[in-house]
Amino acid sequence: MLFRKKHLTSIDAGHYKNTADKQTEVMPVPAMVKLSMSQNIGAPCKPLVKKGDAVKVGTLIGDTDAFLSVPVHSSVSGTVTDIETVRNAMGGMDTLVDITADGLQTEEEFTAPVIESQPDFIKAMRASGLVGLGGASFPSWVKFNPKNLIDIDTLIVNGAECEPYITSDHRTMLENAQDVLDGAEAMMKWLQAENGYIAIENNKQNAIDNFNRLIAEQKLKNLHVFPLQARYPKGAERVLIYEVTGKQCDAGVLPASLGVIVSNITSTAFMGQYLRTGRPLVEKRLTIDGDAVAEPKNVMLPIGTTIHDAIAFCGGYRTEPRKILMGGPMMGRAVFSDEVPIVKANNAILAFTKEKAELPEETACIHCGRCHEACPFDLLPTAYADAYESKDVNALRDLQVMQCMECGSCSYVCPAHRPLAFMNKLGKAMVKEADRNARK
Repeated sequence: MLFRKKHLTSIDAGHYKNTADKQTEVMPVPAMVKLSMSQNIGAPCKPLVKKGDAVKVGTLIGDTDAFLSVPVHSSVSGTVTDIETVRNAMGGMDTLVDITADGLQTEEEFTAPVIESQPDFIKAMRASGLVGLGGASFPSWVKFNPKNLIDIDTLIVNGAECEPYITSDHRTMLENAQDVLDGAEAMMKWLQAENGYIAIENNKQNAIDNFNRLIAEQKLKNLHVFPLQARYPKGAERVLIYEVTGKQCDAGVLPASLGVIVSNITSTAFMGQYLRTGRPLVEKRLTIDGDAVAEPKNVMLPIGTTIHDAIAFCGGYRTEPRKILMGGPMMGRAVFSDEVPIVKANNAILAFTKEKAELPEETACIHCGRCHEACPFDLLPTAYADAYESKDVNALRDLQVMQCMECGSCSYVCPAHRPLAFMNKLGKAMVKEADRNARK
């Protein structure tokens, strides 16, 4: 892969960090939550409760014996009123456990896990229900249990938060900085990693200053703040690894094979909390913003809260939304209804009016090369688009379409308004389908 330093700064997108100075508000318990059994990349959980069962905050309600998975816990106390199958935002089917809250928030009796070895740490991480909270939703216990554990020398805590609008990680760094440090130290200890870096874009100087102060006061010699230039997509895992270590991470290569583990800042903070309290992952801080939202906020709410209820806490809609995104405007996913429940990996809900949501009409490519210049990996998005439209799988392979991480930079800068990132995604799917057919 061509991996040029000058391309790793990509685009100067508008940051729109409108809620960066807004302290997190705790949302009152909603009347009902809908907890998806598919909250991680990998196997969905099977419900462990049935209609009519009473549950508490932290009650285990879903799990599976499949390897790539984590359990799901109730985020409210109340009664299971339904177990339903619905269409999810990705077009597949989800099983939801609907719980009517009693408003009491009675909790299970939590105890801090006893950690005396690396296997103990991994067991505790799985039991906590933790997944990558930056949006990836990869089961954290799998990431922290690499086959080459002896080779891991670096932990990178990802506090870049480079997508526009989203500020929930920023608030974590300001409001839960000690939890981040506690989580990072535990991760480094059980990975036996010598080097730890908290990577933060320099448009969050107050977070950088906060960590530098705490690290100095606590004399944490192996943990350092790594300032990043505030340009998208600095927070992408492969980009971040190169920025911090200088190591190139091709598509399909696990960071662990380079001796590196990357953990989202909020995932790290949660682990610090869990090791102290034993309270599983049942709530989430997220940014609610967009020009259709009356009062944009950073909100802490129970997982399983519907988007509708979350936005109602923010004053409701200023005007009818044309598009609602789970996640950021570059890599987030549009949803078809605001009755969709919030899941563990959600870091933002953005609601936009027709004026902001409608895409300009596509025109012909003028071969300006801006998409190539914007690509963090020096790829050729227009060539992928041509190969996809002509159904040329061999050309897609030769052009290394699988290296695309779908950051959306190419689409953002295209003066012809071509949906290049989406065509890249379709091209990758075409290659995967051809490979599956070849194996049959």
